[in-house]
Amino acid sequence: MKRIASFATLVLTAALSTVSTAAEYPTRNITSVVVWGAGGGTDTANRIVAAEMSKFLPTRINVINKPGGVAGSLGMSYGYSQKSDGYTMVGISESNVTSAVQAGWDKKFSVWYPFIIGGSPDLVSVTANSPYKTLKDLVEAAKKSPNSIKAAASGSGSIHHLNLLALENGSGADFNFIPYKGSAPGQNAAMTGEVTVVVTSLAEQQQLLKAGKLRPLAMLVKGSTTVDGVGEIPSAFDSYSGLTKYLPISQAIGMAIRSDAPDEAKAALTEAFNKALATDKVKKWAADSYYQLSGKTGAEASAQFASLESLFSWTLHELGATKVNPADLGIAKP
Repeated sequence: MKRIASFATLVLTAALSTVSTAAEYPTRNITSVVVWGAGGGTDTANRIVAAEMSKFLPTRINVINKPGGVAGSLGMSYGYSQKSDGYTMVGISESNVTSAVQAGWDKKFSVWYPFIIGGSPDLVSVTANSPYKTLKDLVEAAKKSPNSIKAAASGSGSIHHLNLLALENGSGADFNFIPYKGSAPGQNAAMTGEVTVVVTSLAEQQQLLKAGKLRPLAMLVKGSTTVDGVGEIPSAFDSYSGLTKYLPISQAIGMAIRSDAPDEAKAALTEAFNKALATDKVKKWAADSYYQLSGKTGAEASAQFASLESLFSWTLHELGATKVNPADLGIAKP
């Protein structure tokens, strides 16, 4: 009887130990690997939200950058190669869903369990001393001299690149696309005159617009947008109705862990994420940066990314900008 009782005690102790370990997550710092460059929209959003999330966790979330590859494939590959224990996150955006069709890696986006912070609309801007005063000026010049006007739109396959392709398709313009490892270096290139045109988000450009370092020409969403200190920025749709074939496309910036991570990790991070987005600091940052907060997590966020993966992959395929047929990856048409 003593031997049976001792065995039962060991089993109970082991079970309690397992519950205790699960409940303690996280017991060490978490690393969030932003797959785009420092200073860009994904990086900024991740750093602000991660700092607030850390206030609701017993450990910190440390943010690092690993840009490069195809549509963020370097950072995603690194993050996915780490243990699926919830201690490695990736800072992602909607642009990462095109990595597979561009042969950046061989996985669908369903390998991630995402948390969506939100997004900001894209716009077309030019170098401050550019001769182009309106979108029509720019488009007509690009038609007259195809492939001569250099344009930055983050990396190949990013939402900004997709918006640039859609602008070309809907207006007849032909730009010379120059890829950069994130929005910040692309915007810097526009400020220095290395390129003439830049397509990134309003959240990323707003301070540069207010400082007169970039000149806004048009928003890539329906309806004009008024920016404090800048004025009213017209919609590109007002000049080119053909843009409606592919636009508008919304951002989905956020973070993720592997979808096979432990449930306790998903639960703890979801709770901290929800609390972080409800803080005054995050709300003020979003309002000041022209961000619309989302807050979607888990299945709801996964469904949104699956929809974006379908839309982006097939749109790029139809525009002749993919190396892999989406159908071969099992990505359904939108």
